[in-house]
Amino acid sequence: MCGRYVSSSTPDEIAQYFDADEQPEQALEPSWNVAPTDDVYVVLEEDGVRKVAEHHWGLVPFWAKSPAIGSKMINARADVLAEKGAFKDSFARKRCIVPADGFYERTHVPGQKVKQPYLITRRTGEPLAFAGLWASWRSPDGDRTERLRSATIITTTPNELMASLHDRMPVLLPANAWQEWLDPDNTDIDDLARLLVPAPDDVLQLRPVSTEVNNVRNQGPHLIDPVEPPAVQGTLLDLGDPGA
Repeated sequence: MCGRYVSSSTPDEIAQYFDADEQPEQALEPSWNVAPTDDVYVVLEEDGVRKVAEHHWGLVPFWAKSPAIGSKMINARADVLAEKGAFKDSFARKRCIVPADGFYERTHVPGQKVKQPYLITRRTGEPLAFAGLWASWRSPDGDRTERLRSATIITTTPNELMASLHDRMPVLLPANAWQEWLDPDNTDIDDLARLLVPAPDDVLQLRPVSTEVNNVRNQGPHLIDPVEPPAVQGTLLDLGDPGA
């Protein structure tokens, strides 16, 4: 699962990193605690142009009666994309990348009431490229003139590092897969599915951060500052190699 992440890069920085030709005129506020239903950046291709665009986090399929369904579809399991009606159309024609500067997962610590959050980032410090899907929705009642564009983050089984925290992780696309994934003319579902695998174990690092992250109202760059690992019966909780 991926339910919170960091998006502190500007549209220009995202466009440069992902080699996009267009970006929003109005930037979103930087967020160190992106939560479901927030507006987020995605990278996609339309009419032969790679763009950075703003989408609602939580997929709203074109057939939905209400946008409320999006709050239940912030993530999409890689193993059901080709069959599940909510994702099938988007998997075939509307794929995107959701850029992130890091993401959070929380885990239970024995003897601790509040779940301990961990920040997961690339060891290199570069942005993460989550594999995503997008959709365009218009109200069937005609009470909304503009289309709502939304997105979801695809998850897969965890690598060894992430398995210490959760039984799912977001799919991270390497740079050499971006064009293949974003190309709307590529409808080879079986070939695309091979990209939806766990990241190599040496790509990511993790560190414990403040439990302030657990509250969606909390915001600010201090949320990603490292804290002391939680103690379990007098010893530090071991979650494997946390990286450099």
